[in-house]
Formats: sequence, structure tokens, C-alpha cells
Amino acid sequence: MKKRAFLIGAAALLAVGVFGWMQRKEVILWLVTTLAKDRDIAAYSPVAWQEGPATAPAGDRPPNIVFILADDLGINDITAFGGGVAGGRVPTPSIDRLAKEGALFAQAYAGTASCAPSRAMILTGRYPTRTGFEFTPTPDGMGRMVAMLSDSDRSGLPPVDWNRDAAGDVPPFDAQGLPGSEITVAEILKGAGYHTVHIGKWHLGSGKEFGANAQGFDESLLMASGLHLPEDDPGVVNAKLDFDPIDRFLWARMQYAAAFNEGSLFAPGGYLADWWTDEAVKVIRANRNRPFFLYLAHWGVHTPLQATRADYEAVGDIKPHRLRVYAAMVRALDRSVGRVLAALKAEGLDENTIVVFSSDNGGAGYVGLPDINAPYRGWKLTLFEGGIRVPLFMRWPARIAPGTRVERPAAHIDLMP
Repeated sequence: MKKRAFLIGAAALLAVGVFGWMQRKEVILWLVTTLAKDRDIAAYSPVAWQEGPATAPAGDRPPNIVFILADDLGINDITAFGGGVAGGRVPTPSIDRLAKEGALFAQAYAGTASCAPSRAMILTGRYPTRTGFEFTPTPDGMGRMVAMLSDSDRSGLPPVDWNRDAAGDVPPFDAQGLPGSEITVAEILKGAGYHTVHIGKWHLGSGKEFGANAQGFDESLLMASGLHLPEDDPGVVNAKLDFDPIDRFLWARMQYAAAFNEGSLFAPGGYLADWWTDEAVKVIRANRNRPFFLYLAHWGVHTPLQATRADYEAVGDIKPHRLRVYAAMVRALDRSVGRVLAALKAEGLDENTIVVFSSDNGGAGYVGLPDINAPYRGWKLTLFEGGIRVPLFMRWPARIAPGTRVERPAAHIDLMP
């Protein structure tokens, strides 16, 4: 009897083990979800921005600078280049306006084909190989897990390789970041009397020594995790990419959270692109009487693909579903640019404000949308033209003639003053 019970128990354990092995991807994703989403996130509370002087000083003052950076935006997502997302069905009039009223750089290039090193190059004016910040910081274990998910999927996407030997040399996630010895544009402008503000994505290190406040920004409203809205929000439309292992990891791990000046986590005040723009408008108003540098680093159109239901309905019946969500995200990004320009106009600052718009790299191939970098070959994470060719516009009515077109090559490294 005991022998029979033992055999039954052993068989049950074996069956559970076999089932667990067969379902290991789902088990690991469940563990990632459980472990990653245990951070305490407080309810939304208004951001207490510093108020600038009540009156402007007499005499001339240097131009304000607003740098708006999109994430993974393909050059063919913008109608200024003659294309536009979904075959041009979703125009980008506000982004196009920057080109019409300022300068369009016809051959502009990112610092590299992935987000973090590219952002480091923008802020330092130095090549990633010189700063030592050549790779995107990723959470511990992400590479191994994404490679495992990729290995068993038949999506048609290139496989994700994980180098066990190289992984052993990677420092812990909290130790990965842009070295504090690097001088950023925020530090330079702060030294020149500018009030410096960061809003949105940072991605140059998660430790405090790598944060925006440590790198020259007086104030920083940080994207502390990656959901544009809670997944179950009634006002959001999601597009999950089951064929993409990175997307599956993001959905499992990401939360809806922000932090102000390295404080505690709290829930943002709306769809990220819109809420960040709300806050950017407040910053412009608060600093209208002193020179300021505003770095508005959007998360769109990076995955996870999430759009407001209003934008999703507004773009019309675009197929497939993920393209419609993506198009709606482009619409939100364009709206943000328009609202920033309107705020500058309302405060009488538009003539003497430099507005720069770009993307950190080319559009991502893993979203499964083949036309976003057309007519160029390649995607984000590749060094083909499609991976590094980016939109770049600059508007400064006091100095730049409307309709200026710069044909010679330019790059993010050229932006450092």
C-alpha cells in the first residue's frame, strides 16, 4: 500500500514537473509579474513646480529651449517627409508646423540605434563609446528571459540571442548608467542661468547618482514605469504583441507610475503623453519670466502600444488593430507638440524660444509595422538607415527663416551648445 502511494505521489510530481516545464514561459512571466508589481504606488497628487520670478528682468535675455523627444518614432510616421503613418491617413500638422516655420534637417541621424545611448549622446554631445555608456540598461534577467521567449516563438522576427559569458560581466541594473563625470547640456545651461526641467523618460540609469537631478536638472518629473495608462482603464485601448518577446516582458513587468524629484512613486494624472504635456504647459507658465530649458522626453510611440479610446476612434478604421493603436499614439504625440507651441504663444515666448523635435532612433521592427521607416532599410537596433535616420526639426522665429531645409547631414551630437 505504501509502495503504491509512493508511486502515485512520484507520478504526480513528475506530471507537475513535466507540465511546469512545458508551461515554463507562462510560469516565468507570472513570476515576473508578481515580483515586479509589488512596489507601492500612491494615489495621484499634483506636481509642485517651482515658480519663477513674478516679473521679467529688464533687457534682452537668452532664448528659452524646449527639446521634445519622441521614442521609436519612424521617419515615415510624419507627414512632413511626404509619408505618414497608415499611408498618410493620420496627419501630423503640429510636428509639420515646426518644419514649415523653422528648419527641416533632411539627413538627420541618431547617436546609435537604441534609446539609452542615443539619449546620452543628445545630452552630452559625446559619442557613446567615449562616455562608456554604449548599451541600454536592462533589468536583471531580462536578456535571458527575452531570449527564452524568442527561442520557442515562430513569429518570423529575428531571434534574440543571449550571451551567457557576456552577461556575467554586466553590472547590476542599479549600477548601470551614464557616469556622473559626464557634463550634460542641462549642467551647461544651468551654469548659464537657465532653469532646467526634465519631464518623461530618462533611461540613463535608475540609481540616484544617475538621475536627472544629479545630471543638471533643477526639477524632474520621471516616468517610473512603462504603462501609458493602466491596462484596465476604461479610456485605454491596448494592442498586445504576442509574437514579440520584448512586448510580453513589458506587459508582465510594467506599472503605471511617476516620481517627482526622486520622491516616492505616485500614479500619473492621465494618459502619459497628455499628462506630461499638461505639466509642460505649467512649467512654461511658471518660468515665463526667466530663461528655461525644458526637456520633454515622450514615451510614445514605444511599446507597450496603448492609445486613448478617443484617439483610437478619431483615426478611423485602420487595420490591423496594432497599426490603429500606433496611429492613435502618433496623433497624441502631435497634439502634444501643438499644445506646447500654443502655450509658448500664450505666454509671449514663441519668438524667442528654440523648439527642437526629434526621435531617439528609428522605428522598431518588433511592432510588426513594415512601413514606419520607409523608404529606408532596417529598424531600431540595427545600423541600417532605418535604424538611425530620425526626424529633426528646429524652430526659432527670431533667427530661423520659415521653410529652411538643411540638406547636409546632421546628427544628435551636433545639438550640444
